[in-house]
Amino acid sequence: MANFRPRNTTPKRSVPVSWEALLTVILLGSFAFGRMLSPVFVNADNLGNILLDITEISLMALPMTLIIVMGEIDLSVASVLGASSALMGALWHAGLPMPAVMALVIAGGAAAGLLNGWLVVRLELPSLAVTIGTLALFRGLAYVLLGDQAVADFPASYTAFGMDTLGATLIPLPFVIVIAGAALFGVVLHATPFGRSLYAIGANASAARFSGIDVRKIKLRLFVLSGLVSAIAGIIFTLRFTSARGDNGEGFELAVIAAVLFGGVSIFGGRGSLYGVLLSLLIVGVLRNALTLVDVSSETLTIVTGLLLLSSVLIPNLAAGWRARKDKLSVVAAKR
Repeated sequence: MANFRPRNTTPKRSVPVSWEALLTVILLGSFAFGRMLSPVFVNADNLGNILLDITEISLMALPMTLIIVMGEIDLSVASVLGASSALMGALWHAGLPMPAVMALVIAGGAAAGLLNGWLVVRLELPSLAVTIGTLALFRGLAYVLLGDQAVADFPASYTAFGMDTLGATLIPLPFVIVIAGAALFGVVLHATPFGRSLYAIGANASAARFSGIDVRKIKLRLFVLSGLVSAIAGIIFTLRFTSARGDNGEGFELAVIAAVLFGGVSIFGGRGSLYGVLLSLLIVGVLRNALTLVDVSSETLTIVTGLLLLSSVLIPNLAAGWRARKDKLSVVAAKR
């Protein structure tokens, strides 16, 4: 009797491609794109410049990732950076020693984050509306502190930090802070009960509250952390450009949010990884650097950032819809 094998009617399942894997491919393509635009792109100094240029945005993106995973948002980060820069210039101009200036600036950033958190947690206001308001408030305070003036006589021993590299490597010293912060935030988000609680809050805040998670305290702490880290970014930005101005960091909030969302963090909360955000930050830095090398205007760079932001929302939703339709067709085919 001939061997008989029944035909397998089980629908084949394709191996899903993770968003992080797709971002890795996009990053490699971005490097190829930059090399095609300009031979200077692969220069060792320029590769260091890419990391240096995304330092402040990367720093602010770390706590922003946790906040958006939690289902909230902070649009005031760039204004806190600008206000911190202006406060740093005003305090230094008043004659305070630099260590005291930096300590007061960081405390001021934490206070700005505390205001955001208090309005969101205590008054139960939506974080989007709150941080749009404080975005204007903190930027206005920056202009009150310095007006249109700039303070640029900071000590060379401090400003050198903004341009030096780590030993013989290409890694700028300010970016070392980003690397350390990314390692810390990555462990907290992906390997601790606190990180798991953030995902739980983002998925369903009411259920998380009933399960014993102190949602209000966690939200308050994260907004304070966001303000504190934004103030550190303001200090680094000021030292890197040796200039304290009220308009420092203007528009950075768009780049920060675009990087986080394009990195795969859901705007609705409960989903995303820090690894994807770091890949997204590198993509943003590579594209901006490559376009700058060929004298693309700042307006066009803003358009590119906006397109990345739209893509971060559209692509996952389109992919989810495509997978849902595919699964439905597979179920129908299996029933036949």
